[in-house]
Amino acid sequence: MSGATEPGGTDAPADFTGRQVTVAGLGVSGVSAARALARRGAAVTVVDGGDGEAHRARAEPLAADGVAVRLGDGATLPTGTDLVVTSPGWKPDGPLFAAAAAAGVPVWGDVELAWRLRGADGRTAAPWLAVTGTNGKTTTVRMLAAILEAAGLRTAAVGNIGTPLIDVVLSPEPYDVLAVELSSYQLHWAPSVRAHSAAVLNLAPDHLDWHGSMEAYAADKGRIYEGNQVACVHNTADPATTDLVRAADVVEGCRAVGFTLGAPGPSELGVVDGLLVDRAFVERRHQQAQELAEVGDVDPPAPHNIANALAAAALARAYGVPAAAVRDGLRAFRPDAHRIEHVADVADVRWVDDSKATNTHAAEASLAAYDPVVWIAGGLAKGATFDGLVAASAGRLRGAVLLGADRHLIREALARHAPDVPVVDLDRTDTGAMAAAVREAARLARPGDTVLLAPACASMDMFTNYHRRGEAFAEAVRALAAVPTAEGQ
Repeated sequence: MSGATEPGGTDAPADFTGRQVTVAGLGVSGVSAARALARRGAAVTVVDGGDGEAHRARAEPLAADGVAVRLGDGATLPTGTDLVVTSPGWKPDGPLFAAAAAAGVPVWGDVELAWRLRGADGRTAAPWLAVTGTNGKTTTVRMLAAILEAAGLRTAAVGNIGTPLIDVVLSPEPYDVLAVELSSYQLHWAPSVRAHSAAVLNLAPDHLDWHGSMEAYAADKGRIYEGNQVACVHNTADPATTDLVRAADVVEGCRAVGFTLGAPGPSELGVVDGLLVDRAFVERRHQQAQELAEVGDVDPPAPHNIANALAAAALARAYGVPAAAVRDGLRAFRPDAHRIEHVADVADVRWVDDSKATNTHAAEASLAAYDPVVWIAGGLAKGATFDGLVAASAGRLRGAVLLGADRHLIREALARHAPDVPVVDLDRTDTGAMAAAVREAARLARPGDTVLLAPACASMDMFTNYHRRGEAFAEAVRALAAVPTAEGQ
């Protein structure tokens, strides 16, 4: 962790007057970027490989801002382009970016553009408290926003969480501070971003098809620490996050602050006797630790969610938020749907929806919160392997119900590492498959068990997205709850 004397990057809003800017992608962030650039004098062309009705509907309103849209070709760099602004998700080895590199044209992401627009038109440039990691980003950012709000600050949970950063930094109503979720895609294209403080929650293999290697993925995650001013928050149980802090070039005086599910050491936050405790930002001289909240103030109090709360608390404390606001914010926070969400209790069996657990790291954390478990899993593996997940979780499994395109990979891992666990392999992908999975899980479960949907896979083989998968699970559970048991008939 080296100390730079200046935060680096650019603080003055960029001037786009007369610039020829190509915006890659006609999604939410692309539309936002195109409008912002055109209204600041740029000649903007949006390119997108799609040309369907939905694309044309999104393109039509941009004409009022003088934006040209080229559909059906997202690979050719328009003549005269002197800047490309890309939406998240466009792979860096794509032909558009190869052409830009050959022409010496810089490429920014939507987050980079938002950073450079901070303070435009006389607006207040709110500092950023930034969060990334393989899992837990959205929950942590929303916890952080709840804590900041409890401290009386005007804030917003933004970035990869859904609201385009460009719209927020250009809001006529100034913010005090922003809670910013940043994906590895966004960080790849954001070289100038310099946060007040930032956290990397965890690192596990994910999106390697996009980044090309685990090393490249980790390096992009580590960009979030560059130029940090006050604190680099890391997970003491995940050495890879600590390594990223050590490698970061930060402002002189910026501190490494760890979080742990155990008792915290100096400059750490952790858990002692059911309390969330701060030993990094104590409020009184000579005080060794500051009580922040009770474990029961975190909803739900699963271990990985406690870790999320500690990371959010660390960032808030780095910004100067008092301990009472951490407690009040965590008590006010309610998790998003499909994130370890308690759906119902049926016949003394708890049913939990964690459809958002779309990779092995997230599923392992979810499984660790319950014992014994009937596990519903499967979908698109995205190149993942499941031996480590199954080996770590085998001791708490009552049974497993598998569905989806790559379920055989999980079945094979179960055969190797949990051969005594009953497995139901559902060879179907129709709309009734989830209901069948729920019925099979109910057959395997015993009173006191938890049935957990933690697929460890993406959903697009059978569902539009993980939201729809979770909804299908919840609908099937509610239907099960409505059926009288034999004893009650």
